[in-house]
Order: sequence, then C-alpha cells, then structure tokens
Amino acid sequence: MANNTVEIKKELTIEQRKELDTALEKARKALEIIETYDQEKVDRLAQAVAWAVANKTSFAELTKMGIEESQLGNFENRINKRFKIKGILRDALRQKSVGIIEEIPEKGIVKYAKPAGVIGSVVPTTNPALTPAGTGVYAIKARDAVIFSPHPRSKKTTFETVRRMREALVREGAPADVFQCLQNVNLTMTKTLMAECDLVLATGGPGLVKAAYSSGTPAYGVGAGNSTMIIDETADIKEAAHNTMLSKTSDNGSGCSADGNLVVEETIFDDMVKALVEEGGYLANDEEREMLKKVMWDDEGHRLSDTVAVAPQKLCEIAGFEIPEDRKFVIVMGDGIGIEHLFSNEKLTTLLAMHKYSGFDDALEKMKGIYNVKGKGHSCGIYSFDDDHIHRLAMVAPVSRIMVRQPQSKANAGSFSNGMPMTSSLGCGTWGGNIISENVNLKHYMNTTWVSKPIPEDRPSDEELFGDYYNPELEK
Repeated sequence: MANNTVEIKKELTIEQRKELDTALEKARKALEIIETYDQEKVDRLAQAVAWAVANKTSFAELTKMGIEESQLGNFENRINKRFKIKGILRDALRQKSVGIIEEIPEKGIVKYAKPAGVIGSVVPTTNPALTPAGTGVYAIKARDAVIFSPHPRSKKTTFETVRRMREALVREGAPADVFQCLQNVNLTMTKTLMAECDLVLATGGPGLVKAAYSSGTPAYGVGAGNSTMIIDETADIKEAAHNTMLSKTSDNGSGCSADGNLVVEETIFDDMVKALVEEGGYLANDEEREMLKKVMWDDEGHRLSDTVAVAPQKLCEIAGFEIPEDRKFVIVMGDGIGIEHLFSNEKLTTLLAMHKYSGFDDALEKMKGIYNVKGKGHSCGIYSFDDDHIHRLAMVAPVSRIMVRQPQSKANAGSFSNGMPMTSSLGCGTWGGNIISENVNLKHYMNTTWVSKPIPEDRPSDEELFGDYYNPELEK
C-alpha cells in the first residue's frame, strides 16, 4: 500500500502536494495540543463549534450557499437538518470521552478513551455544511483533528462551514488547525489524504467508499440506499402517507434514506394511493412513467445525474410533460421487481414507486427482491401495529436499521423521538460493503484502552460447557 501511495502522490501537482503536506503537519501539531484537554474543555469546545454553524442564522446562510453552489436540494427542507447537529451535540455531551469512560467491576474491566488521531473526512455534495458540522462536534469531543475534503461541486460551502468552526475554536483559545479544509481538491488529492491520515470517514457514492477501504487506512464508509417501506393492513394510512411525503420530499429526495419504494397490502392499496395524492403526490400514468424512465436511467440502467435531487416539476419537465405547481413528489406504479425493473432501484429524487402485495409472506419476498436490486444493509421500514409483522420483517430484512411508523429520511440517522444515535453517516454492514452496521457516532471517533484486573475464576465445568456431548470416558 505504501508503494501505491507513492504512485498516487506523483499525480498531484506541486501546489496540491504542498497544501496536503502542510495540512497534515498542522493537524498533527493541533492534535498534540487538544489531546491534553480535559472533559470540561472539550465539552465547551463542542458546544462552541456546534453553535457557530447550527444557530438558525448561520445554518440558513450555509444552506442557501450550498444549494446555490451545487444546484441540488431544497432550502425549506435542508434548513431543518440543523436539528441533526443539535442531536449530535446532545449525544456527545451525554458521553465521556476523556480518561475513564466505562467501568465493569464484575469483570475487572476499566476503559479509557484516546483520540483516533487525524481524520480525513470526505464531504458529500448534498450535505456540504451538515457533514463537517456533525463530524466536527464528534471529533472535538474525541480530541481528534480533521482535514475535510469537500466535493468540488460544493467546496465553497464546506470551506465556509469549516472557517466558522475554526473561528469558534480560536475564540475559546484552541488551535484553529484542529479543523482544516482542502482547497485545491480533486479525486487524487482525496485519495492521498485517505492514505496518509489515521482514520477515514467517507460519505459518498460506492466508488468513493471503495477507495476509502482500499486506502490502507482504517475507514468508516456508507452503503447505497434504496429505502423501502412496507405498509400493512393495520397501518394508519394518513400517518403513513404524511410521513412518506416528509421523507420523499426532504431535500428533494437527495438522501439515500428517502423513501424509494412502498410495498402496500392489496386491500388498502387504493386508499394509500389516494392519501398520497392528498399529501401532494402526482400519480403518473403509464405513458408518463415510461417517459420518466428514459430520463432517469440510461440504456444500461445507470442513474442519470440530471434528475437527482430536483423538484418534481423539474423532473417531469425533463421527462417531457408538466404537472401542477402544488405537487410535491411523483408516484409511479411499479412494473415489477428486479434489476431489469428500473423503478425498483434507488432514485435519489422526488419520485417513489408503489408495489402491491398479497399476504405478508409476499411483502417480505418483494422487500428482499428490492434489496437484491440495490440498497442491502441500509434502511427499511414498516407502517404496522402488528408486532408479529414487525418481528418477521426484522428477522429477514438485510438492513442495518428498520424504522417503525416513522419518516425514514428524518428518523434513521437519529431523531428526537427515537433512540437511534444522531449522525450524518450510516454504516451498512457487510451487506453494503461497510465495516460497521451502526450509525457512525462518538465511539467510532475514539480508540479505547481496556485495563484488566484479576477477578475470581470464572471457569464453568466441562459438563456445563459441552452439555449432552460431554463424555467423561474420553477425558481419561
């Protein structure tokens, strides 16, 4: 891997090489300072950093800037993402990150927290302010330094976000270089950063995540989404429709958590369609569905970027037809499930597909079929008051998180009305090519030292261990 890093470095310009070397040097000097801070100091710094970007005025400015720069997303929805920074701060402040963080007397175990080091954080174009802010709060709490690698399409917004966080650190007497943002960034520079830092946080597409895991540096990545919601006959249809609208329209459906497929029980299917239309959905006819298909995917089934994270009116205009201005998202009837049925794939825009099922076994089969197309490991959900249905889904769904009666894109990364850890990065387990199947949170930003003291012997007898298989004659 060292030889590979050398080869990558050769592709950098002199300016890029100098910028990256300088950033790493500054980060390590800042790290030497902040790793001496006590718990009270890092907690105060976390609050200062969060406030600098999460106060309403600041986040509104950053949100507007990010949308104008990238031409992606929706201001009214994205501005609400600042609650995620508040939630991350809440979770961080409720945990220890300096010195002893856990004691288990019966096992003689004491755990001590240590910084992970210099983090290379790759920022997605859809969250140029949220990702650095959330990462920044967890990082300062863990006493890490971070070098942010922004997406070229929204790098000015990320740079401005990091600038505000740096100013907050300086006001509190901490080194600004705890946070830095690369300016002359491209894919080669990002790969080099990933190879030379201590930990990589990669939020982006599958290619980026694969590069992170191939960098030779420990990495947390995310998997592709294809969020699917099962709606059974016990569901509150109005609640399900309203939550679907909230999830599907959040930031123009740009998030991989946004509802992409609804699998609905046949006896309530028509009522669900009606409720979705009442919530602002536009039901495309068969001809319009085919027009949408042609502009959303190419002949090989690859998603086309022009339709990602656009308003429903823009999406339909690209497809060649018009819809009323009051429509918030587009609904198509699924024409089947499988790789050849493109609407069962991930969409990342203001469109969702509906699939009808008969019997809950059929719902589970359709759900698994959708995830065989894309999205294994990410997220699933169910609108149901039948605990057996919820349990059966949890037993077989190849995902890391299942939301029950909640808007997926506003809940699976944590909300104030569930117990999921707040984050902007969702691990998808080995299903999604990730090392963890959790929401990336504070513990993933720290190293932990386990101190073990002697305890009374805990050795079960052979009879207890081997049960019916134990044969004393074979022990003679």
